[in-house]
Amino acid sequence: MQQRILRILWPAFLMAGVLAALVFVVVDPREMRWYGGPLIGWAPLAIYSVTFLIFWFVIATSGAITFLLNLTAEEVNAQSDVS
Repeated sequence: MQQRILRILWPAFLMAGVLAALVFVVVDPREMRWYGGPLIGWAPLAIYSVTFLIFWFVIATSGAITFLLNLTAEEVNAQSDVS
């Protein structure tokens, strides 16, 4: 089970890093605003970190859903018997 989780999280980690780099080549974190309103006012490192974690979560969720959709009925039923 741990190996399955790592197979989802590691590529998601790498892609979140790539996506964050691509986004922040275009976007200056010091000029980010709340839906066109006031500036966010966070330190750039905080914005980089939160954005990276959001990207990582979304990509990992996509990978986990893909993994679950690839399971056969026998695999799903075998996993439910383990409890």
